[in-house]
Amino acid sequence: MVKLPKRRVRIASRGSRLALWQAETVRELLLASDTDLEVEISIIRTTGDRVTDVPLARIGGRGLFTREVDDALLDGRADIAVHSLKDVPTTLPDGLVLAALTEREDPRDVLIGPAGTVTSLEALPPGARVGTSSLRRRAQLRRIRPDLEVIDLRGNLDTRLNRLDEGAYDAIILAAAGMVRLGWAERISSHLPSDSWLPAVGQGALGIVVREGDTTSFDTVRVLHHPESAAAVTAERSFLGGLEGGCQVPIGALATVKDGELSIDGFVADLEGNAFLRERITGSAENAAVLGETLARRLIRDGANEILDAVRASVGGPEIPSP
Repeated sequence: MVKLPKRRVRIASRGSRLALWQAETVRELLLASDTDLEVEISIIRTTGDRVTDVPLARIGGRGLFTREVDDALLDGRADIAVHSLKDVPTTLPDGLVLAALTEREDPRDVLIGPAGTVTSLEALPPGARVGTSSLRRRAQLRRIRPDLEVIDLRGNLDTRLNRLDEGAYDAIILAAAGMVRLGWAERISSHLPSDSWLPAVGQGALGIVVREGDTTSFDTVRVLHHPESAAAVTAERSFLGGLEGGCQVPIGALATVKDGELSIDGFVADLEGNAFLRERITGSAENAAVLGETLARRLIRDGANEILDAVRASVGGPEIPSP
């Protein structure tokens, strides 16, 4: 009996250690689901990876960490793309669809300080230097601890931790998911509680993107789809989309699902956390998108657009040219 060749699946991924961990995890899950697959990973360099000396909010545009990876899908160099969902714009490029959302890792942000020296955000001394590249984190940090110095921090996780260890910062704020996935959970000083601190939309989830109409790739990755996680991040992305926001504005949200009921918290703030709107709504998980849109409309009613327009005007900067 003639043995048929295995079907090849090409994954496009960024080249950072975390991105490759994510792509390799999806690769292993796909191989476990279908022994007739052959899965390879292609590394793509993105604008966000290339430009590391400019604050994210000033680079401009959306899809800073996904655009070039998605281009590899569109021009046929890859069959699927694996992204950190928090980096994926709420509107995908024409010709692409979000085929699967994996089970979510811990979505919270965490505080990290030099080993044994920092226990919590509250324990940091006045004037302590805290590193983050996120306007969302900056706004919440300034609101809770206006006496701290917030300093921009770019680079992959390895680079950020090295900068902390070299003494450039007294503490940094990162996503729990990345630290856990790379085996660095022991470096976490404390988790920032969701009752006072909200993560980025989609944080902790992986999104798998395929070409529209590529039913073979869609069906291949759909086995990795996690409905409960998908409902939560769908609500969050609908909230973000309703505010026409991205990673360049201070917006955060967290949705949770329990026994078919979905609750979502969301906030909008200015850069200093002085203007701060936060609300929470609950409803059926089946109406995840509607709940996110409804929450966005409520914050718009309370003045969210005016806050965000002022933020965009203050952080606007030159676009970074493509390579």
